[in-house]
Amino acid sequence: MNAKLSISILAATIVSAFGFPANAQLIDPVRSFVGGVEESVTSLTDDRKQLLNGVVDYVLTRAKGGTHAKLVFICTHNSRRSHLAQIWCQTAAAHYSVPGVETYSGGTEATACNIRTVHALRRAGLSAVASSQGDNPTYLVQYSDLHPPIRAFSKIFSARCNPTSGFAAILCCSQADKQCPVVSGADGRFSLQYEDPKLADGTPEEAMRYDDRSFQIAQEMFYVMLEVSKRLNGCNGDSKQCATPAPPKGDLDNGELVPAGK
Repeated sequence: MNAKLSISILAATIVSAFGFPANAQLIDPVRSFVGGVEESVTSLTDDRKQLLNGVVDYVLTRAKGGTHAKLVFICTHNSRRSHLAQIWCQTAAAHYSVPGVETYSGGTEATACNIRTVHALRRAGLSAVASSQGDNPTYLVQYSDLHPPIRAFSKIFSARCNPTSGFAAILCCSQADKQCPVVSGADGRFSLQYEDPKLADGTPEEAMRYDDRSFQIAQEMFYVMLEVSKRLNGCNGDSKQCATPAPPKGDLDNGELVPAGK
């Protein structure tokens, strides 16, 4: 067999920490972090899984219906937790080849994607490069060589680059949850509150706190996409019965994703 073909087949059948086929399209630096995330998913509590399963069902319903699952992660300032959730959710969808997932983020007000958030993403192995300057710079966050980078910048959740209907609103903090009892245009609403790493800003624990929150959010987003992938393939715990679903055709262009190289 041709050596290049053998390598391609091996890469396409890399198995996750669960023995479940995982897509090998993530950039090399982030794969070690993702391996640790996968190994930790079994530690999620039943109560937390119950909350996350609402998102699983939302994505699964749309995947089975052949429509895109648009997920808008909302926090007060769109500077920390909502960006982490958007980016890790999109990364998890790519890792497990869940088709048609589009992730977005926004706040009840716009500030900036906090540089501490960017540093946490970089420490996890993602590429995050500033493509603009100013008080609210845009960062291009690359998680895969096969997908366009995510444009991370602060915006309100109803900004023009976010969907206005047919999406799930996922609340990442208690303040946003209270300020958005109803999110106009959303056909699903889920509350996944996370502690704000901002509490550690300027302290010796700052980096650790941001890394902890990044890992926690990644853990939960990978749980969601793993469950969707398993259920799409009729997996009931036996990895031999599972197959990796086909990726969606073409690149998504939803205002948050831009063509690679731009």
